[in-house]
Amino acid sequence: MMNAIPEPWILPVTSSTVDRTSEENCPLEGGQWVEVSKVDQGFFYQFEPGALAHARYLTCDVLLDGKVAGVYAVTLQEGASGPQYLCHFAFLPQCQARIRLPLDSVDQNRWLFPREGAWLKVIVQGDRVDLNKVDRASFVCYRQGPERLRWCMSPLTAVTQKPPRLEKPLLPMGPLLDAWGQSTLSDWQGKTPNEESLVKRLQQQLADVDLSAWPDAFSAYGGARELRFKATGFFRSHHDGRRWWLVDPEGHAFWSAGLDCVRSTIGTNISDLKDALEWSPEGKPGFEAAVGERNGAMEVDFFRSNLIRAFGPEQWKTNWEKLALADLKRFGFNTMANWSEWEVAQEAGFPYVRPLQWPVQGSELAPRIFRDFPDPYDPAFSTEAAAYAQQLEPTREDPALLGYFLMNEPTWGFASMTPAEGMLFQTSGCEARNRLVDFLRKRYSLETLRESWGESVDFEKICRGRWQNPLTPQARKDLEDFSTLLVSELFTVLSEACRKVDPVHLNLGARYHRVPPDWALPGMKSFDVFSINCYRETVDPVLAEACEKLQMPALIGEWHFGALDVGLPASGIGRVASQEDRGKAFRVYTEHAAAQAWCVGVHYFTYADQSALGRSDGENYNIGFVDICLQPYAALRDAARKSHEGLYDVATGKQAPYDRKPEYYPRLFY
Repeated sequence: MMNAIPEPWILPVTSSTVDRTSEENCPLEGGQWVEVSKVDQGFFYQFEPGALAHARYLTCDVLLDGKVAGVYAVTLQEGASGPQYLCHFAFLPQCQARIRLPLDSVDQNRWLFPREGAWLKVIVQGDRVDLNKVDRASFVCYRQGPERLRWCMSPLTAVTQKPPRLEKPLLPMGPLLDAWGQSTLSDWQGKTPNEESLVKRLQQQLADVDLSAWPDAFSAYGGARELRFKATGFFRSHHDGRRWWLVDPEGHAFWSAGLDCVRSTIGTNISDLKDALEWSPEGKPGFEAAVGERNGAMEVDFFRSNLIRAFGPEQWKTNWEKLALADLKRFGFNTMANWSEWEVAQEAGFPYVRPLQWPVQGSELAPRIFRDFPDPYDPAFSTEAAAYAQQLEPTREDPALLGYFLMNEPTWGFASMTPAEGMLFQTSGCEARNRLVDFLRKRYSLETLRESWGESVDFEKICRGRWQNPLTPQARKDLEDFSTLLVSELFTVLSEACRKVDPVHLNLGARYHRVPPDWALPGMKSFDVFSINCYRETVDPVLAEACEKLQMPALIGEWHFGALDVGLPASGIGRVASQEDRGKAFRVYTEHAAAQAWCVGVHYFTYADQSALGRSDGENYNIGFVDICLQPYAALRDAARKSHEGLYDVATGKQAPYDRKPEYYPRLFY
């Protein structure tokens, strides 16, 4: 085993599968141009086990050519078939990026790292690995658009000191955003050409506002006008003997067609990227509302800047509220969904949901045992849950509130380890580990414990100290079973605290990022509605089985489809070829979901496109119903209206769901 690495140490390339490399005209010192035509192409490295044991970071500089973001992955592995760590990320095109990957993340103690400049959406997945045993690595293309990827990069290097941040990246094509927040790298039909055009169109959109534009089949709350059940004055769930419904406060059957992120903001993270803007609202009189900070990073907001241009610094917000509510009704949505400015819906009496902030800032927090999973047995957790539930106080009497989400995509759910397994490696001791020992004592004597967990194991080692032993298959099974109890305790305590504050509104669950695994699902019985985010071509049919086990309906909290034909560097997680195909994909997904007896709604993510330069974590998707200049995408708008007009006929079986599927591209994860 190597005791130290040279400083810096360039990882030795032992093979590559790229189509072409060239050092000619590479703008990065010591770098080379690389071209690939498909995923999993890249560079592979092999070295002595332990060569990275004393390193703290992997680093290199990358400059992506073209107009489309590419997604890449770095892997580290113990031997040819051992555990493999995976970190994937994306790059902005035409902007130099610097990778500064912390190697302590091999413990899987983090899921998402902060975006830095053109290095976007840095996500850790895969297995926990031991750097003393890692003897190979790779740098490969992980996801790509329909064209070849070409980039230049300096050698992948291991260092013991944190590399300097890249504050002035190369921008070979100049600024990347124009004065209205649109990409400068492309032209497309519908691109706003100038301020005069922008202002004229927005003022006309305001003049055309019609707040009575819901489909004729909708009740006052957007339910089915002709189908009624018992009214309670609040939203509730109901099974009519054939299928699940929500029921609106007046007793009408309700299927929740929602739109996420109905917000008066599209943040553009400009930390280290100010030179990428042709114009910035920073320091401009009247544009103060378009400048801010998020998680310590500087942001500007072209969405707000465009509204201020059209309506002035005093009226932009009020007029946006009118435009947003009118869009929801014109598109046929009946729910202002997650991440939205729900106070706007509350004032208008428009159905809405609320995300509860988890954890609550400023409250006493229980210790976290793995990623964002709290110790639910720690005495501080009941105090934390009570403070958390107080968020519901302002809306507890509002009939327009459909319900609340407890949290969104807990990061412990993305790990390859269960919470209990992660707890052994991440804590030295905690109340949950004490409970784990009590749990195991009911299953094992010391002798049988060692037969199942290993000869050197005893109850004290399981209770205290960082875990060092390999886990046997039986040990992992025991930890899965205990994780079921952890999840149940977590959600039961939170749910009960919320019901004490608000006993009448629906608990919509935790918006898990997929159908939960078997060890997690039983712990979610305290919900009223089971929610997941489901980025597939249609809702996941496995959900039917989950709903049967939980005896509750399902709600999809997020889904979308994007394309690359309107200047955004990335199309979205769900991807199709064009705006017309986005409309088809919307109809297929929505109407297929409405036809499922266990599904009570789908919430589309999002109202507006993300920034072409990227939001706080770097996502820069064409996934909106409107662009950065608030111009609706006509094909998607019209498709949504068509689906929503026939929504209740599909849900009751009177009308077949739309089935003209577009061509789908492989899903994108970054």
